[in-house]
Amino acid sequence: MPFKIIRKNCCGLDVHKTWICACIGITNSNGRTEYFEKRFSSFSKGLRNLSEWLSNHKCTEVCMEATGKYWIPVFNILEKTCSVELAHPKYTKPQKGNKTDRKDARWICDLFMCGMTKPSFIPPADIRHLRDLVRYRFKLTCMLTGEKNRAQKLSYRIKPEA
Repeated sequence: MPFKIIRKNCCGLDVHKTWICACIGITNSNGRTEYFEKRFSSFSKGLRNLSEWLSNHKCTEVCMEATGKYWIPVFNILEKTCSVELAHPKYTKPQKGNKTDRKDARWICDLFMCGMTKPSFIPPADIRHLRDLVRYRFKLTCMLTGEKNRAQKLSYRIKPEA
């Protein structure tokens, strides 16, 4: 018994540090799905190319795996033009066997097409920006404290001459 297709035109992304594997699945009225696959760089130019490629295929729904922090720039670029869902890798784990990144992207696309992914919560852009600022401030405070501790440690080692 095949799964019911909820999304007729959607994309699955397998995101890595230096590149992104994308797979768009477009289902026609007969229930036949055609896949378009492409690989993009994860740098600014590649992300713009990905956004343009998605708009050329009239794809506005995207699902990607949340791996580390590599999804953040992809999300920031695509959220302007697409509805982006971030799925936990636990729920998008592919079947065992001959695993490739193209197959992973297609698997994510298929799961998303059938509504079988569980979205992660992503706060609005202003909250994300505020979180980044608070984390950076905390990091600077820790660095300052570390430098003060090192200076105090040195002052205990240096004995004044009599």
